[in-house]
Amino acid sequence: MKKEFDLVQIFAGTTIQAEMVKSLLLNAEIKAFIKDEHMGTMFPFHTAPGAAGSVKVVVSNVDYERAKLIVDDYYKNINSDE
Repeated sequence: MKKEFDLVQIFAGTTIQAEMVKSLLLNAEIKAFIKDEHMGTMFPFHTAPGAAGSVKVVVSNVDYERAKLIVDDYYKNINSDE
């Protein structure tokens, strides 16, 4: 039986942030892809986390729960005062 899957957005931010998140996901053996990276490269001044023009990271819905834990840790680390 073939398993069905859809791509789900797990993160939106700047090109650098999206590449970092993608790298973290790939290190955890979760396939991740960058979406809309050309917009972030051509118009970086229009790119804001979660806003129009942001660069997205997408994963399979099958990996969503594991990927969400990694992205949550990423947010926790960049927002810590230490």
